[in-house]
Amino acid sequence: MLENELKRERLYVLILAMIQFVLLVDFVIMMPLGPRFMSDFGISPTEFASLVSSYNFSAGIAGILFGTIADKFDRKKLLVLASIGLGLGTVLCGLADSFITLLSGRIIAGIFGGMVGALILAIISDLIPFERRGKAMGVLMTAFSVASVVGLPLGLLIADSYGWKTCFYVISAFIFLFTTVLWTTFPNLPAKKDAIGGFKAIKRYYDFIFVKGYGLSFLFIFSVSMSMFMVIPFLAPYAVKNMGIAVEEIKYMYLAGGLCTILSAMVIGVLTDKWGALKSYILVALISFIPILLYTNAGPMSLFPYLVIGSFFMIMVSGRMIPCMTLISAVPNSDERGGYMGVVNSLRSFGSATSTFLGGFVIVEAADGKLQGFSYAGYLAILITLISCFLGYFVAKKRGLLN
Repeated sequence: MLENELKRERLYVLILAMIQFVLLVDFVIMMPLGPRFMSDFGISPTEFASLVSSYNFSAGIAGILFGTIADKFDRKKLLVLASIGLGLGTVLCGLADSFITLLSGRIIAGIFGGMVGALILAIISDLIPFERRGKAMGVLMTAFSVASVVGLPLGLLIADSYGWKTCFYVISAFIFLFTTVLWTTFPNLPAKKDAIGGFKAIKRYYDFIFVKGYGLSFLFIFSVSMSMFMVIPFLAPYAVKNMGIAVEEIKYMYLAGGLCTILSAMVIGVLTDKWGALKSYILVALISFIPILLYTNAGPMSLFPYLVIGSFFMIMVSGRMIPCMTLISAVPNSDERGGYMGVVNSLRSFGSATSTFLGGFVIVEAADGKLQGFSYAGYLAILITLISCFLGYFVAKKRGLLN
C-alpha cells in the first residue's frame, strides 16, 4: 500500500517538475535571445528591458491577486487552465512580427506563468505528506538547474537552426503536452472548506507586513532580486555587441555556467548549513562583486575567457539565492509558510522586473552598436547587494538567527 502511494507521489512530483522546467525555460529564454530581438525588431536596450520585465511584473501581480482566490477552487483545474494560458501566451510570442506583439505575448505568458508557479508549490503541499515534502521540493528545485544546463542551450540551438520563433513553438508544445499528462494523471484537488479568500486573503498580506513583522524580510528578497537582474538580462547583448562573441556561441556559456552551478550549489549548500545562512549570504555576495566587475567592464575577447568569466558570474550571482532562501524560509511561523512564500515569490518577480526596467535606462546603444553604461549597471548591482547584506543582517537579528 505504502509502496503504491510512494510511486504515485514520485509520478506527481515528476510531472510538476516538468511543468516547472518549461515554465523556467519560457522565462529565461528571453535573455539570451536579446541580441536577435534587438536586431530583428530594431529595438533599444530600454525596449528589450521592457520585454523581459513585462513577464515578471505580470507574474508578480498575478501571483498576489491569484493568492486571494486560489484556495477557493480545485487546484488541478486551475493549474490546467493556467498552463493553457501560459502555452497560448508563448504561442503568441512565436507569432510576433513586431515589438508590440511580442510584448503582449510576454505579458500574457507572465500572468499565467505567475499562477502556474504559485499552484505548483500549493499542489506539492496538498499531495505530499510533510515528512516527504522536503525531498519533493528538492526535486522541484532541480528544474532550474536542468533548465539552465539543458533547456537554455537546447532552446538556443533550435533558435540557431530554425529561428527564434520555432523556439517558442517548441516550448508551447511541451507546455500543452505536460498539461495533458497532468489532466489525465492527477486526482481532483477540491477547495478546502475552511479556505480563505477575497478580503480575508488581502488582510493576510497586511498582517504579514504590519502585524507579523515580515516586511523586513520582504524588502530583503526584493533587494536580492534587484541586485541580480540589474545585470543578468543584458549578459547576452553585451557579449555580442561589446565582447565580440558570436550569437551562435552564447549557448556555450549557459551550458558551461549551468554545469558549474550544479556543482557549486552543493558546496554553497553545505557552507550554508555549516556557517549559517547570513554569514554564507554575505560571503557569497561579496565574492560575487569580482565577476560582476569583470563582466560589466570587459572588452573584446575570445570564447574561452568569456566562458570562464560567464561561468564565474553564474556561480557566484545565482549562488547567493541558496543562503538567501534558507534565511527567508526560516522567518515565518510554520502555519503561515505557504502564504508567506507566495508573497516572497511575487516580490522576487517584482524585484527582477524593477531592476531590469531600470537597467534598460542605464544601458544605451551607441552609434557604433556597442552598449554603453553596462559598467554603471554593475556598480548599481553591487550597491544594491550591499544594501541587501544589511537588510539580511537585520532580518536575522530580529528573528534570533544570528550565529
